[in-house]
Amino acid sequence: MSLRTSANRYAKALFDVALQEKVDLMQVDTDLTAMNELIASNDELAQATTRAGVPDAARIAIMSEVATRSGVVAPVRKLLVLLAEKRKLDRLPDLVVDFRERLLAHQNVVQAEVTSAAALSPEKTKALEESLSKVTGKKVELSVSVDPELLGGVVATIGSTVYDGSVRTQLQKMRQELVEQ
Repeated sequence: MSLRTSANRYAKALFDVALQEKVDLMQVDTDLTAMNELIASNDELAQATTRAGVPDAARIAIMSEVATRSGVVAPVRKLLVLLAEKRKLDRLPDLVVDFRERLLAHQNVVQAEVTSAAALSPEKTKALEESLSKVTGKKVELSVSVDPELLGGVVATIGSTVYDGSVRTQLQKMRQELVEQ
């Protein structure tokens, strides 16, 4: 089983437990992210929780103490201790991503990446967000970037679907049609 598949199973279990115990899902996401960042940014903690030479009891105690002192919600604390016990804390970064994807799906939210030829005004960004919401039937969170090579227009990507309204693509299509005639 791949690390990503394993992380996905843990994320699903955490999500299900949090729903069942009526724990605030946003708080679970916040706590999970904070613990991932804490471990990633602290070399001593990362080594103490992942290095093979650390006894299991010590690794579990360290993770339990860190989670308790950090004040994370119970399901996150229990998951972190379980991951330490099973020597699977290396799955935490993927687990955070998988949990957030589940949370967004639960909230009926999709993330869209939008690239435009020039910076978009707040009004245009809001209008684009609204039109993408109508197309998807979900609330859309935009991540906007600029690529002057588009010449004009925008390219929006939601999951594997690409909405390409760039001038560059239109010119390429016209060029292809002229060549084929």
